[in-house]
Amino acid sequence: MSEKWTTIIKPKTGWLDINLKELIQYKDLIIMFVKRDFKTLYKQTILGPLWIIINPLLTTIMYTIVFGNIANISTDGMPQIVFYMLGTTVWTYFSTSLTKTASTFTGNAAIFGKVYFPRLVIPISTVVSGVINFGVQFIMFLCFAVYYYLKGTPIQPNISILITPLLLLQLAFLALGFGIIISSLTTKYRDLAVLVTFGVQLWMYATPVVYPASQIGGKLKTLMMLNPVSPIVESFRYSFLGCGSIPWNFLMISICTTLVVLFIGVVLFSRVEKTFMDTV
Repeated sequence: MSEKWTTIIKPKTGWLDINLKELIQYKDLIIMFVKRDFKTLYKQTILGPLWIIINPLLTTIMYTIVFGNIANISTDGMPQIVFYMLGTTVWTYFSTSLTKTASTFTGNAAIFGKVYFPRLVIPISTVVSGVINFGVQFIMFLCFAVYYYLKGTPIQPNISILITPLLLLQLAFLALGFGIIISSLTTKYRDLAVLVTFGVQLWMYATPVVYPASQIGGKLKTLMMLNPVSPIVESFRYSFLGCGSIPWNFLMISICTTLVVLFIGVVLFSRVEKTFMDTV
């Protein structure tokens, strides 16, 4: 009598051997890793999850003092607090997701070596767990925005708010794509991990987080807007504050870039996961 197996584990042979159905079947494991990441991050801390609010608040205050008051950089007529807080919230989600995803292989080698599950589960759970922090920080931003709106400041939210879920999804895919590309390369080239943090910091200054895109002109502005994160940040600001505009042409380029980066990342990740235990 032949036995019927519920799961058959086979070696991967192709460049793009990704089983999306299998990823869906492991959705409970993704949820478990999301909970693990959240608990681990704030374990043995005095303030615990309050750091989700404290970190962006302190960063916003610092940006307000340094870039708003000392450097006197324009915020397109918006209150400095809400201008910097929105940029910080969007950028923090992207940068945190990217840097954590970039250590997928090196940080989870012990787990990968003991039990089988789709390796993409961990980077996906990392990006999903970041949405929780983003949500809390974004609600805090909305509270400040409503306060200043009621005070009569020129905050003009508009119907573009409806594309917010799509912008967040694109941001998640972009961070996931770049993160798994870097994680795949760091299995052989460990020194890349050292450059990630430094590179992300430089990337922030190439993105209109602490300044509006309107302050940049000419070819430099075109170059800045080709940065796939820049149109997303500008679109968030226009949707919720009404400053600037949605750069639709650059946003379309950003979406295409995101899809290409994600595709390359998945292909590279699929290729590397077959042999990474021999190199990590």
